[in-house]
Amino acid sequence: MRSPPPKTVVDLPTVILTLESQGKTLTYSLTQPEHRLGRDHQWADLVVPDDPLWSVISSRHAVFKQQGATYYLWDGDGHQRRSTNGTFYNQRRIGIEEGFALGETLRLEIGQDPKNKVQLLVQIQFSATASPPPLPQQRRLVLKTLKEWPLTLGRQASNSYRHWQLDAPTVSLHHASIDRTSAGLYVLRDLGSSNGTYVNAKLLKGPYTLRNGDQIRIGPFVLLYHHETLEIRDQGSHLRIDAWGLERRVKTPAGDRALLQEVAFVAEPRQLVGIVGGSGTGKSTLLKVLMGLDPPQEGQVLLNGLNLHRHLASYRHQIGYVPQDDIVHARLTVAEVLNYAAQLRLPADTDAQNRRAAVERVLEQVQLRGTEHQRVASLSGGQRKRVSIAVELLANPKLFFLDEPTSGLDPGLDFLLMQLLRQLADQERTIVLVTHATSHVYLCDRLLVLGPGGRLCYFGPADEARQFFSPTGDRPLNSVAEIYALLTPENSAAWSQKFRQSAHYQRYLASHLSIGPHYESTSVLGAESRPNAETPPQQPAPPHLYQWRVLCHRQWQLLWRDRLSLVLNLISVPIALLLTRFASDRSPFVPQDPPSLLQAAQTLRILFVFTCACLWVGLSGWAQALITEAAIYRRERLANLSLWAYMAAKLTLGKGMALAQTLLITLVGLLAFGLPKGALLPWPLGFGITTFLTLVASLCLGLLISAAVHNSDQASKILPPLLLPQIIFAGVLFKLTGIATALSWLTIGRWTMGAYGALIDVNSMVPPPLDFGLFEPPPQPFDPTPVYAPTWGNLLLNWGMLMLHSLTYMGVATYLQRRKG
Repeated sequence: MRSPPPKTVVDLPTVILTLESQGKTLTYSLTQPEHRLGRDHQWADLVVPDDPLWSVISSRHAVFKQQGATYYLWDGDGHQRRSTNGTFYNQRRIGIEEGFALGETLRLEIGQDPKNKVQLLVQIQFSATASPPPLPQQRRLVLKTLKEWPLTLGRQASNSYRHWQLDAPTVSLHHASIDRTSAGLYVLRDLGSSNGTYVNAKLLKGPYTLRNGDQIRIGPFVLLYHHETLEIRDQGSHLRIDAWGLERRVKTPAGDRALLQEVAFVAEPRQLVGIVGGSGTGKSTLLKVLMGLDPPQEGQVLLNGLNLHRHLASYRHQIGYVPQDDIVHARLTVAEVLNYAAQLRLPADTDAQNRRAAVERVLEQVQLRGTEHQRVASLSGGQRKRVSIAVELLANPKLFFLDEPTSGLDPGLDFLLMQLLRQLADQERTIVLVTHATSHVYLCDRLLVLGPGGRLCYFGPADEARQFFSPTGDRPLNSVAEIYALLTPENSAAWSQKFRQSAHYQRYLASHLSIGPHYESTSVLGAESRPNAETPPQQPAPPHLYQWRVLCHRQWQLLWRDRLSLVLNLISVPIALLLTRFASDRSPFVPQDPPSLLQAAQTLRILFVFTCACLWVGLSGWAQALITEAAIYRRERLANLSLWAYMAAKLTLGKGMALAQTLLITLVGLLAFGLPKGALLPWPLGFGITTFLTLVASLCLGLLISAAVHNSDQASKILPPLLLPQIIFAGVLFKLTGIATALSWLTIGRWTMGAYGALIDVNSMVPPPLDFGLFEPPPQPFDPTPVYAPTWGNLLLNWGMLMLHSLTYMGVATYLQRRKG
């Protein structure tokens, strides 16, 4: 445990302890070689009153012992009995086995619940000092002393008495306000902040009258309202995570299968904690449980003493997560990736200058200076992973999770990345990573080993793990990797039991685990285990329009960077039109003299080629638009990405592409096939509208495919079987009757052909039958049909059905994409 170094002096100091809670104080002086703090009158000499204000302090809470010129603090009775709520320095619990040196003007905390935790202020006065140094004041605002209202709270720097600055990247400029009513009550309002204001873990949706004990969360700050006073109880600069009794099971045909069994875990600020184990031992499952993504079916996860599942929405911007897959677009430059991420992750009122400053800061932190203008695709694997980490650092999270960050890296890059994580942890962060690579786990402060069946088999330093798993006990294993071979489904339970009975369990886990008074409610059960399970609080509505603009700009940048695909999408249908014209001796669209028996059939075939080409371009161009960035989407959704803005941006760019394609197709069609007379509208206008609606419907179907599949390979393979019904039921290759007519309504091609045929009045191209006298006339190549009737009702039906197809496909795609988030 790191602590401020004591001052080296010859004379003995006088140490003054001040306990502070809700404006009340208790003061004690340390003058004897040993002192005991607690509520037990028979045990303690620094006796704390039996008052609810000090109830967080245990009966035997702490022991102070003088060693030389310095006092040291031990938890509990200093021997075996720990205090219930613990004493913390920067969210690191002071243990029972190692003393904590008291430095000058030091602030400790007793307990973790912002509503009742007690500040322990340490002052050291030397004999040469006339008076003790001033107490470090907790940030507190006495509301009744204010003369002007309302009071605003936010990131904005101001010297006004009407504004209280809460400086953090995730706090809006003007985040919330407090107004005083004529009755002397105080009303809290959210001012449309990006990340919301929470009161007692619930999202604030309207004016709220504050009551004593209310806990307000704004960004990383936790404020407590009591007796007309607003006090910052936690600035979110240090995060610790405590978990115990974690269990998670899945149902299989053979019965329930355990993924996690009675797993306990603790990670404190400035710690790098590695989770290792063989394949299928539950490493990723544990990571998701610790992040709050999958609530445990038994057990509990606490973040700074608060139920993570219950407070997940308010903590989401303080938690960084780098999944195994890269969460950056390979076609963008490093600076572009970070700039777009800053626009989406930071409050919408963050100006360009502050975003640039944030980007510069994270580039420095991940050591990527000089790569700003390189495309991500040109970077090494280790550099790409650093870009993913930089994206997470933009919001300056204090708790970081990484899933297999070194996967696919060579040993050298593996070492450099682990070194970077070590440096980030040393910057007051708590970092937890899952890894298969064990070559450099010695850089971790703690190593958690999971055995088959999700059992906790070890928790402690990596070097000591080699000794713990030694079969003989006299010589440690050569490497941590050898542990994998030792743990089998048959002996996993035995190793877990051995660990729980070991000194490692007591020293590295039990003595640091802080569960406080939460043990009696040991569950945040998922809905599958408890019907009335508590659901996480709602997140604030994201700025849909703002995110839509950012995502549109990013999507266009991605399209523009892949110019070959962009050009092919634009010219594919025009090339098909030109090839069709070359295969025809003359255009059937213009009147023919004398009338040809084949004109109507030839016109339908050419229009059918137009339809198939549009369908293929729309489907193939967008069938991978969502699945290729699934990992990015899932991570951004955790950061409150608007699903509406995401899907609308795809559709907006898709429609823009469709419009450009329509203009080009119409121009080439006129040049190649001439200008026929439109039956209801001028042919170019009617043809352009129908083509545009067809392209939009097909791109919406492509987005539906992309949302439904699980990988890019599936998206490619599903295109041919999906395109075949569009061709078969278009009504050109076969005469549709019975059920085939009904099935054709489910295809885009049938409605496109109906609109084209009505606009060009293909029925009128059929010449009157010839009189063969007594002989039966030969069948016509094409019989007039109501499908191509040149009426407004028929045309509007075809256009309306194309729009209905678009809306249906887009609605289903949005629903499926929501499930992926």
